[in-house]
Amino acid sequence: MEPTILQAGPDDAGTRLDSFLAAGLPDLTRSAAQRLIEEGHVTVNGRPAPKSCRLTGGEAVAVDIPAPEPLDAAPQNIPLDVVYEDADVIVVNKPAGLVVHPAPGHPDGTLVNALLYHCGGSLSGVGGTLRPGIVHRIDRDTSGLIIAAKNDAAHLALSAQLQDHTLARTYEAIVVGNLREDRGTVDAPIGRSPSDRKKMAVVQRNGKPAVTHWEVLERFPGLTHIRCRLETGRTHQIRVHMAHIGHPIYGDTVYGAKKPVPGLTGQCLHAVGLRFIHPRTGEAVELACPLNEEFETLLQKLRQGR
Repeated sequence: MEPTILQAGPDDAGTRLDSFLAAGLPDLTRSAAQRLIEEGHVTVNGRPAPKSCRLTGGEAVAVDIPAPEPLDAAPQNIPLDVVYEDADVIVVNKPAGLVVHPAPGHPDGTLVNALLYHCGGSLSGVGGTLRPGIVHRIDRDTSGLIIAAKNDAAHLALSAQLQDHTLARTYEAIVVGNLREDRGTVDAPIGRSPSDRKKMAVVQRNGKPAVTHWEVLERFPGLTHIRCRLETGRTHQIRVHMAHIGHPIYGDTVYGAKKPVPGLTGQCLHAVGLRFIHPRTGEAVELACPLNEEFETLLQKLRQGR
């Protein structure tokens, strides 16, 4: 595996090497960066350096990340709220707090583990051993509809629909503040945040096109209930776009206020609708699910308060 090269700029002068690596590689923690340095997997201008090394700016930092230990997702008997299922696809109403697939820090207890148990061996292999069947993802702390494929043909067909927007996803959210208009569109490219590599942001350089359409459903003092339709599917797209226009998702501690909202598991964002063309029949399938209990309870309290 070729080493990853990070170029230090003038703004990196005085930065510790381990902090520079953790900022430049979003999947790498500072402690993991320190281990890589100690084990000789990092060079600065071609020479090994201690983890306490401070950059002067302009250095070429090479990182040789060892291949991870093989990890296969295993079936686990985790209850699923199945909204639709046939021989080709399965659509699940995912609860907030459930990670979609195994990853560092979440080796099991994920939606994939639950799907493997529920579907047996009938999940597509396009996504590999850690993401069998997974066509698209929703954030751990976002709830709602997610589709998985049971065979490779269905997976490829659904992935193509993601690209040409025939697979449509609708969300409802509560955002902070009062949106002036009744509807609008955020058309702003999204990429890694230049100031925090573990977050996404609206960026003009190296950003991917991202479009979110929104409309107001209800207004409350200090909060607005909205519906969002994705035209693209970037990581954290709705959360980033709404924060970008000054109305972060209520309860989003990454892009909004840092303090969690009592009674909410994560942000107040729910995938309520899904529409796709069935990969075998060619028929349009349109599905919906109710808001999760926490979201609905919050709405009732806001309506009573109003």
